[in-house]
Amino acid sequence: MTTDEPVYLDYQATTPVDPRVRDVMLPWFDEMFGNPHSSDHAYGWVAEQAVEDARGHIAKLIGAKPNEITFTSGATEANNLAVKGTVRAISSDRNHVVTCATEHKCVLESCARLEREGFTVTYLPVEKSGLLDLDLLESALNERTALVSIMMVNNEIGVIQPVTEIASLCARVGALFHTDAAQAVAKIPIDVNAMGIDLLSISAHKLYGPMGIGALYVRQKPKIKIEPLLDGGGQERGLRSGTVPAPLAIGFGEACRLGFKNIFEEADRITHLRDQFLAQIFDSLDDVKLNGDLENRIPGNLNLSFPDIDAQDLMMRLPSIALSSGSACTTSSVASSHVLQSIGVEKRLLHNAIRIGFGRFTVEKEVIFAAEEIIQAVLSLRNITQTYEKNYNGQNSISQC
Repeated sequence: MTTDEPVYLDYQATTPVDPRVRDVMLPWFDEMFGNPHSSDHAYGWVAEQAVEDARGHIAKLIGAKPNEITFTSGATEANNLAVKGTVRAISSDRNHVVTCATEHKCVLESCARLEREGFTVTYLPVEKSGLLDLDLLESALNERTALVSIMMVNNEIGVIQPVTEIASLCARVGALFHTDAAQAVAKIPIDVNAMGIDLLSISAHKLYGPMGIGALYVRQKPKIKIEPLLDGGGQERGLRSGTVPAPLAIGFGEACRLGFKNIFEEADRITHLRDQFLAQIFDSLDDVKLNGDLENRIPGNLNLSFPDIDAQDLMMRLPSIALSSGSACTTSSVASSHVLQSIGVEKRLLHNAIRIGFGRFTVEKEVIFAAEEIIQAVLSLRNITQTYEKNYNGQNSISQC
């Protein structure tokens, strides 16, 4: 297989905008450009109705009501609003937050901010599978716990947490339950009512919608109090001031409509591609480590470690494949992944991991090609390493004067 552009296998970082989503968005940039908050003329009325229709599509995908969806700039803002906004609004006798060591940085940093404000935060470890120990969670909860924030699907290792069981434990002590579902929405079925979720964060660009917009689901019955992060005109029922970007919201809604329609068919197809890729890798290479539980995992994610091979060196040999060595949601850094550290990956393997993401537009020939390229690159690097070690140990080395 030859290609002018790299094969894209980084669907956890972002997804391409679905052409059907793009086509729905385009007229709202120029032909129908009204501000959805302009209530005095037709341009505003039309935009407002389209935004509300989009809100309905987002709500339907997660089993919510349209008035429970608040638009944000993305999942980072939604997570900040959920964590800081709820805890700050709750009475002072509930000053305890529980989260997990493998959470997205925006949740961990929000919790760190709350600690600086005087709140108490418990950071729970996870098992080697990446899954949370429910007994450990239960023991951490008490009558002072205001909020528990556990992500539904991890952005690095793709592991799905047992959110229904987590929500049940939270309800027993009267704590709110928030989940960062940026990597889960449109990938696995979600029903916020059946699962007992109080707050849920979504990102449009993780489900074939545009960058720059997301949403926070906030349960209305019983109504949850949230202290807004932004001061302004009081849009979004006072939770998030600022003009809702109609083109982005409408694209977001269309992406959710398509996701709702195709979720099971898409999951089956992507799971087949992922398993085919993994079998090809395991059949050709020994000493490959899969990071995170395979069964409790979204269809499109793999995280693999290749002992003694630096991930950056490996990716340098793969110019025809776009993948990553971890999360794309932090600034460039050579620091080890906090997720891999949390699941007990050996220190020597922390810089040997790559994340492979499959998605809607991945096809079989790309999967076969990518696996072949990775196999050849790994074998080549292993050969170099073995040759170096052989010479370093004085065997067949150049004699020295």
